[in-house]
Amino acid sequence: MPRKSTSTAKPAREKDTRRTMIFSTGDFVVYPAHGVGKVTDIEKRTIGGQEIELFVVSFERDRMTLRVPVGKVENSGLRKLSTRKIMDQALTTLKGRARVKRAMWSRRAQEYEAKINSGDPVAIAEVVRDLHRGTSQPDQSYSERQIYEQALERLAHEIAAVEKIKPETATAKLEKLLSAA
Repeated sequence: MPRKSTSTAKPAREKDTRRTMIFSTGDFVVYPAHGVGKVTDIEKRTIGGQEIELFVVSFERDRMTLRVPVGKVENSGLRKLSTRKIMDQALTTLKGRARVKRAMWSRRAQEYEAKINSGDPVAIAEVVRDLHRGTSQPDQSYSERQIYEQALERLAHEIAAVEKIKPETATAKLEKLLSAA
């Protein structure tokens, strides 16, 4: 019996290592706080006397490079691009009716920021839908506009990466959907 438990522990550890190596150089990934990036390298560095394997993720839009330890991928929220099915759900969400709560703007702004930083395309689509203003509606405040543009840009970049189109084309597609709703 003890022999069985030790044999299952070792493969489980190996399986965990394989599971975290889900990205390859050239893969597009999503980091919740920054959006879509590209894995440019997988490097080994010695930090604090320990050798650590890192995913090097480049965010062209922000001109930023992020290094995520392979063992911390799950906790960091780094993930592969969404599937077409999830992106279709996000687009369906955009077509829905805006749900604006009557809470104070500061509380709603925090909720919107949390949804954007979750990295979930459907949640980001909810923010875009709820903050979108048609031509017949009053203008947005500066902070509303900032959050709206951040959410729209984040969603457009993921759609662009999934559909292999330019971000500008994806943004136009989203704005067309919002105007039609």
